[in-house]
Amino acid sequence: MSESYPIPAKPITIEEEIKHSRFISFLFHCPSEDVLKCVLTNIKAEYPGANHYCYAFIAGAPDNNVAMGSSDDGEPSGSAGRPMLASLQGAEIGEIGAVVVRYFGGTKLGVGGLVRAYSSGIKQGLAQLETEIKQIRYPGRLACDYHQLKDVEHFLELCEGLVVDKVFTDRVSLSFEMPKATQSRFNQELATLSQGRLKAEFSN
Repeated sequence: MSESYPIPAKPITIEEEIKHSRFISFLFHCPSEDVLKCVLTNIKAEYPGANHYCYAFIAGAPDNNVAMGSSDDGEPSGSAGRPMLASLQGAEIGEIGAVVVRYFGGTKLGVGGLVRAYSSGIKQGLAQLETEIKQIRYPGRLACDYHQLKDVEHFLELCEGLVVDKVFTDRVSLSFEMPKATQSRFNQELATLSQGRLKAEFSN
């Protein structure tokens, strides 16, 4: 599995008219199905009265085959959602969602025409989409003394770690997430700081 992958940096909208029907395609960052549902609700409010609101999403790494889905929303089976999802999978971008709004213009396109129409805006959007790289981070744990905390937090920042939780008792217990590539360097820095007494535990 890849330790990093591109994700959408900002949303993009493509609008086109195909045989009198209006197609509005939206691409956006989608780390979960809940985000997809929220975006879909907002689009329905912004574009009321459309005939179809079809969607597809991959809520994980590009090669994730579990956290993904699609909907034809009343179009003939396999003519909208699945072609949209296939376009997203072909782009090898993770955590991406797509919604296509259709206002029917009176001319039927047929299944082949619908497949092309629903894929068209997605492909145009993917060609223009700005992306950023997401590092996969793994959970880590560490307990340090109070006087060591500032240095530990500095090393966490250097090694692209993100603090999830801090618990203050007689010592400071840190929960954090860190890319696999920087974990050994982090433990080397800790060992130097503490003469070998500090070591983080990771769940990779």
